[in-house]
Amino acid sequence: MYKEYGISEETINLAKEVEKETQTIFKDINEICEYNSLKVLKAFKDNNISDIHFNSTTGYGYDDIGRDAIEKVFADIFKAEDALVRGQFISGTHALTVALFAYLRPGDTMLSISGKPYDTLDEVIGIKENDSSLKSFGINYEQIDLLDNEFDIQAIEKRVKMGNIKLIEIQRSRGYAIRKSISIEKVEEVIRLIKNINKDIIIMIDNCYCEFVRKTEPTQVGADVIIGSLIKNIGGGIAPNGAYIAGRKDLVELAAKRLTSPGQGKEVGPTLGMNKPILQGLFFAPSVVASSLKVAVFASRILEKLGYNPEPLYNEQRADIVQTIKFGGANPLIKFCQGIQMGSPIDSNSIPEPWDMPGYTDKIIMAAGAFTQGSSIELSCDAPIREPYIAFMQRWINI
Repeated sequence: MYKEYGISEETINLAKEVEKETQTIFKDINEICEYNSLKVLKAFKDNNISDIHFNSTTGYGYDDIGRDAIEKVFADIFKAEDALVRGQFISGTHALTVALFAYLRPGDTMLSISGKPYDTLDEVIGIKENDSSLKSFGINYEQIDLLDNEFDIQAIEKRVKMGNIKLIEIQRSRGYAIRKSISIEKVEEVIRLIKNINKDIIIMIDNCYCEFVRKTEPTQVGADVIIGSLIKNIGGGIAPNGAYIAGRKDLVELAAKRLTSPGQGKEVGPTLGMNKPILQGLFFAPSVVASSLKVAVFASRILEKLGYNPEPLYNEQRADIVQTIKFGGANPLIKFCQGIQMGSPIDSNSIPEPWDMPGYTDKIIMAAGAFTQGSSIELSCDAPIREPYIAFMQRWINI
């Protein structure tokens, strides 16, 4: 079969060599997978999940017991007071937008302490002008950049003590930034610092790409609210769309009122046949994330041996499923993404090209031979066409 698909003997031997080198790391990933799988199973059992919860609602979605059970399961997994899990969320960016508009009022200040958030939030915040941005409503934005991939503790402490901060945002995954992803240990340390100064500041975590990578989630170490996409880790490659917001009950309810309307909140929202794939994807998610991590480790080591510049290295501790490769030029970056598309199960005959993707300033190339459009837990590789020309790869293959 390898010969039939044009895979050389040299590549096969390299893969076998790398597979031996990574077995210890794979064993650690399996142990985390087992822990998280048991956590998910317990949440299903504690909430008596049954096939009755697979049923669907339409229209207003009143009394959808499946939707309510899903949100209890998510809350239990994250050790949160409540959760909002809806297909009405178009993306993780949409869920983050709903939360920010729910929590912030004119005159409030939002502070990002992990540098500039992901590109699609530029127009949401008002970093790039938009007449529907937070800035247009008189909401202020400040940021503190990471210092050598660490939180700038002194700058954060100084700014929090000055006061007038309503919400602090932390983006754990790197997005398209040139930095490392942020570990749960670093998140816990900085939350403790902030809460010791002002316990009333809302700490909101963008948790996309990070769920089930470790045993602990941010709501277990003091975060007030966490947000993520169902077409990333926690949907297991099965959920067709949607996102979640989990955390303090009052914050989840505020977000629900912004997603639907004041006076209705969580009580409405038809599931339109999504309950089963959300539950099934969630149940498989720890295994899918583990496989994705193994592929990232495996790919990192192979790329390193071939002379590329991957990050993180194969033996570094990971906070998310993203593997980056620095190319230093637009052409090799584009060719790499096109090669990923050629090896995909869907649209393998397509050739992706950089384009003006909605929500981005730079042209974006996106290889995504996925069953769900934009699903970054499936085989995908994307990049902004800008220096230093880094590809961002996420992929799940059964390893």
